[in-house]
Amino acid sequence: MNWEKKDIAPLLVKDISAKYGCDLLTASILARRGLTEGEDICYFLEDDPRHLRNPFELPGMEDAVERILGAKEEGEKVLVFGDRDVDGITSTTLITSFLKKIGLDAEWQVPVGDDFYGLSIEAVETFAANYGTLIITVDCGISNHGEIDKANELGIDVIIVDHHNPQETLPNAFAIVNPKLQDSAYPFRDLAGCGVTYKIVSALRFAMKSGLFNQPVCLFNTRPSNDAFVIEAVKIRNMAVTHRISETIVPGMVSLDQTRLASFLEGQQILVWDALQQKKNIAKIFGNGVEIYTLDIAPEIGKEIPAAAGKSLLRIKELSKIAKYANKTLDELDVFINLFISFVHRKENLFGEDDLSDLQLAMLGTLADIMPLKDENRIIVRTGIASIMKKPRPGLQDLLFKLGCAGRRISTTDISWTVCPAINAAGRMGHPDKAVSLLLSEDAKERDRLADEVIAMNEERKKLGNDIWTIAEPLAAASLAEYNNKLVLAASEKIPRGVTGIMANKLINLFKVPALVITMSEDTIVGSLRSARGYDLRGLLEQCADLFIDWGGHNFAAGFSMKKSNWDAFLARLKTAVHTIELENTDEESIIIDAELPHSYMTPEIFNLIDRFEPYGEHNDPLTFMARGLKVKDINLMGKTEAIHVKMTLDAGKHTWPAVYWQAAEKVKKDFDLHDTVDLVFRLNRNWFNGTETPQIIVTDLRRSE
Repeated sequence: MNWEKKDIAPLLVKDISAKYGCDLLTASILARRGLTEGEDICYFLEDDPRHLRNPFELPGMEDAVERILGAKEEGEKVLVFGDRDVDGITSTTLITSFLKKIGLDAEWQVPVGDDFYGLSIEAVETFAANYGTLIITVDCGISNHGEIDKANELGIDVIIVDHHNPQETLPNAFAIVNPKLQDSAYPFRDLAGCGVTYKIVSALRFAMKSGLFNQPVCLFNTRPSNDAFVIEAVKIRNMAVTHRISETIVPGMVSLDQTRLASFLEGQQILVWDALQQKKNIAKIFGNGVEIYTLDIAPEIGKEIPAAAGKSLLRIKELSKIAKYANKTLDELDVFINLFISFVHRKENLFGEDDLSDLQLAMLGTLADIMPLKDENRIIVRTGIASIMKKPRPGLQDLLFKLGCAGRRISTTDISWTVCPAINAAGRMGHPDKAVSLLLSEDAKERDRLADEVIAMNEERKKLGNDIWTIAEPLAAASLAEYNNKLVLAASEKIPRGVTGIMANKLINLFKVPALVITMSEDTIVGSLRSARGYDLRGLLEQCADLFIDWGGHNFAAGFSMKKSNWDAFLARLKTAVHTIELENTDEESIIIDAELPHSYMTPEIFNLIDRFEPYGEHNDPLTFMARGLKVKDINLMGKTEAIHVKMTLDAGKHTWPAVYWQAAEKVKKDFDLHDTVDLVFRLNRNWFNGTETPQIIVTDLRRSE
């Protein structure tokens, strides 16, 4: 293996450390990972939900919120329709629990058994027969054209809350809330379905708590600039800037009516910071006869944010975390905007206990759907995990206890490898409704029973997966050459629909090419497709789109359904399409090193750094370190049936570390031995065993020191 540690400029490291208030080691890792812009760094160094993006920047959000509040006002019946996976289950739970809490007549449904993905005609017709008038799809809906047309025909409005790639033509829904819409101005595309659902609940919470929903607010500020004054104003609606104006005026040169300000300010509720100073500035600019009617918001903000009381906007800018991380130089009005938004959040307690509970679900969906752990996904996951450790939601608490995760530190690994698979198993085994019921139930005995059922389904899913692998793996191996060594295909009526995604993931890990796993019934084919080596699956699916009943998903994980009569045409199309697949090269594996640690840093305190870079996962691999000259104090071989792994003790001077080197027994006495001095590349984790947590090294590669 190649050990690769990127060279970085020492001056860049010092600048990051000084500007963002972090130590030099943290700054060097940020720089080595290409995280040099303030907005990116913010999501690694900050946890405050205030840094989450404004939900009203999502397309369709205002219309969706107004329609849901209208349904509440009119006492309408609402159906939440979700998906069968963790993201869909948590999305369904999150919005249903909120709607019920605010008094809506809300019911929910997810696909069970062999039901297809997404909203169904049958669900629409049944809901219409029960006098329902509003359907909210979560983690699905963006490809349900016919079903939404049927809903419209029956007098039912549909709000789509989704995160999957939209097709060229959008469904005719009342509102579509999806960051991936072509005209979306939302700054971050990669929210999970549950992340988008969390956003709509956040927007509803704001609308119900704050009197500012859909109410325009104008913030106004003047400031001297050489021999002139800069006059700036913004219009804000739902905490998002909608219009902005700036004029530089030399005193006495023009009247107010001769500027663009007059029409911009007309009819507005105008808020200022320090009204007395603003009045003096206006008099200097336009003369004593001109008065702009304003309201001084500074005293109110000072009550909620004491650190801002009595200070100028320039002084507040020096203290502002948001200003510190901005990718541009903020002026006084920018500071005023951020201050006003923070004031509203605090005054209305928008990030209270209910919000933290919702973030537990959003965290689960984000990790389960393997969303990139960057931008606001980091705060969603970090805050969700912190909340679940402090006070887990009912249902989750029951599940954590039975999975052995209660009462201890929980990491993204625990969530991704223990909690999410258990919830996901309910959907894979055809009973996602059991998992939704577990997370929604208010009855402790029912939750206990449902948690047992979910865990039992997970055990059954594991056994089924092992059995089906013996079918899928040889089919895929036989197909590799047929598809130009760029794709593997496993298709059989013996493969249950619930494990097609699992099998596809295992196949890409084995063959390192995109994998397609198909289950066949008498009339229908359903496929799960997973990508490898950077290939965007949309290119393949679009070439076969006319053969599908329905298709969609993400760039690297997708699915489709198709009539069995199209199977031969599909195979022929696939054999042609594989020639357009371009895969990234896989040369000799390189280990990317984040930092070299001197012995003085190799103490348990290094976990403060490890924890700061959590959550780890997609687009944020665990930190990898290098250290030189560690002494091998002890070596033992271990393994369940044969000794294939190495357990050892490494002396780093100040601290002696237990270490594990997987699949390395054959290297003992050949590449290293007892009492050797070694250089190594490694990761650090906490091993939890018999109620005790122990820091340990996980060796990636090891060499005798030169």
